[in-house]
Amino acid sequence: MKALFLTEPGKTAVRQVDEPQIKPEEVLLRIGMVGFCGGDLNGFRGLFELQEYPNILGHEVGATIEKVGSQVPDTFTPGMKVTLSPYLNCGECISCRKGRPNACQDNKTMGVRRPGAMTKYLAVHWSKLYASQKLSLRELALVEPLTVGFHAVTRGRVTAQDKVAVIGCGIVGIGAIAGSVSRGAEVIAIDIDESKMQIAKKIGAQHTINTSQVDLHEALMKITGGDGPDVFIEAVGSPATYRTAVEEVAYTGRVICIGYAKKPVEFNTGIFVRKEIEILGSRNCQGEFTEVIQYLEAGKFPVEEVISKVVSLDEAGAALAAWAENPGPITKIMVELDK
Repeated sequence: MKALFLTEPGKTAVRQVDEPQIKPEEVLLRIGMVGFCGGDLNGFRGLFELQEYPNILGHEVGATIEKVGSQVPDTFTPGMKVTLSPYLNCGECISCRKGRPNACQDNKTMGVRRPGAMTKYLAVHWSKLYASQKLSLRELALVEPLTVGFHAVTRGRVTAQDKVAVIGCGIVGIGAIAGSVSRGAEVIAIDIDESKMQIAKKIGAQHTINTSQVDLHEALMKITGGDGPDVFIEAVGSPATYRTAVEEVAYTGRVICIGYAKKPVEFNTGIFVRKEIEILGSRNCQGEFTEVIQYLEAGKFPVEEVISKVVSLDEAGAALAAWAENPGPITKIMVELDK
């Protein structure tokens, strides 16, 4: 069967691999949809420090159960539509011992540090599966990236009393917006792409700021009555947006960092002290799969508008290269394995 490999920075290849054989506690998945994520993009660019080469890409999955092993619970049956958690933790490091396996020191995410899902069949332990009778394969492939944004909202302890700014309206930022809206917060979406901010509005963001057109500080002061946002979620991953989050968050506010800055970031650390702010990292997700599935099942998320394009496996490498050349207009690229 075919699989899409990231062979080295800037290069992909479709290669033949063997079909997997399942163990007693595993299921065989027929992969229908796989999303490209920002990590794939940065791995292609050679900017993702965790990416290993060569590797089969793909960890945002919409699939159908093809076969179940002899020790799989009968809650999972052939024909059932599922997504999966792509993370594998060690169970021994301090993060795992503290019950936070999403921050495992030796985490092995599919497509990054172990083979991914961008192929026809995949063997997975049943405990990694999340099923839905309502969601399509496209919707199921959106669950994992949205959980990353929802987890940032959890880390930020967002409540209905908060004004939350999210900078970066890609799919992870969209997830942070959706998670904040679902908790009743007043949400400010920040980006330079107007189409992405229109999506943010449909999800429930009450305010949008296009920083290519207006001054961000002035706009935030107007929206927040001069206080700044209570929570500022950074979902871009650049030195400039990291500094912006720290500078613009309210006194005693909370900054949540999702994006990987590609270069060192210089801060005026006096701001940390004077404002007494919290700066929190947010990695992967922890238990948000069920929450996101329920959110999508409610049918209020603009799925088709978020999916920028759908390509076949043979077209996927070229699509990834084109995204690297011009990332701005793209929110989500899906690879249809049956296409």
